[in-house]
Amino acid sequence: MKITTVTLEEYRWPRAKPITNGKHTYSHVDYAIVRISTDEGLEGIGLGKGGIVERAIVESLTPLLIGQNPLNVERLWSAMWVPKLVGRRGQSTRAISAIDIGLWDLRGKAAGMPLHTLLGGYRDRVPTYVAGGYYEEGKGLRELAGEMEQYVALGARAVKMKVGGVAMAEDVERVRAVREAIGPGTKLMVDANCAYRHYEAIQLARRIEPFDIFWFEEPVAPDDYDGHRKVAVSTVIPIATGENEYTRYGFRDLIRADAASILNADAKICGGITEFMKVAALAQAHDLDISPHGSQDVHVHLVAAIPNGLILEFYGPSFDPMWGQIYEETMALNEDGTVTVPSAPGLGLTPNWKHLAPFRIA
Repeated sequence: MKITTVTLEEYRWPRAKPITNGKHTYSHVDYAIVRISTDEGLEGIGLGKGGIVERAIVESLTPLLIGQNPLNVERLWSAMWVPKLVGRRGQSTRAISAIDIGLWDLRGKAAGMPLHTLLGGYRDRVPTYVAGGYYEEGKGLRELAGEMEQYVALGARAVKMKVGGVAMAEDVERVRAVREAIGPGTKLMVDANCAYRHYEAIQLARRIEPFDIFWFEEPVAPDDYDGHRKVAVSTVIPIATGENEYTRYGFRDLIRADAASILNADAKICGGITEFMKVAALAQAHDLDISPHGSQDVHVHLVAAIPNGLILEFYGPSFDPMWGQIYEETMALNEDGTVTVPSAPGLGLTPNWKHLAPFRIA
């Protein structure tokens, strides 16, 4: 089997209302598909974010891929990731990630197996939390509590909310309101998206400890390993981080610093599935759990493939106005708060080209 073409398609659509986390506001959803075609008719689907830089990097890497066997993921990853020129961190490694995901989708399709089985097949259903609790215009404590109650009604056994975007006292009240709304039996995570200095994060952690927080995510800047460690030793709340970390080398340093108990590696960022599995093995050697950030469509397979996959991040209909229309298949919560891993070969994703077409921008 040989690769014949590699293309990047970009899409963008507006949200009904902008959403804000501890540092950023998002008015649109950005979505990109890397399509890898072969001389045997199989096509791999990789997922990215798009943009001028990602597009340019995918185009620059394409000559390295044409004519190559897509099953040789290690060979191709090594050819693309040349740190003196391309890789290490940032958009170039994200572009490699999107391509690598497409190569693994091809591997699964060629083998006739779902990706989680090909990667290890540890389980068929994975525990899940619903991510939400963003800041929005007109969303007060009552609306926030109602949002979280809806997630629990859908079957969620764990939910996540944002902190860091308002005064600390206000965030404490937001956490209190959510805990009261979901009751003591539902796990509650908070995510600051790097909004704090370490001393501020310590203050918030101590003030919300009474609300039984399952984890405190990205309390400080991603490169502030020492700050993560200072927060971790100052609270009983486990620290989770890693969504903005790159490659096994970055996670090696994160682990060495005792910066977190839970690693939020993202295959769309850290170097793709090839690199994610190395990060998972490294974490397992240190008895650390993995809970991937973002894109349930990819990460459901990865959490299901590894013994230290803790829980899957899940975004529901309220997060994305195109939810249920991006793919012909739509993942849903089971009554017990899990999701069932797709059984179709590869990622098990078929883009709904008809619904996506009006939003294509490149």
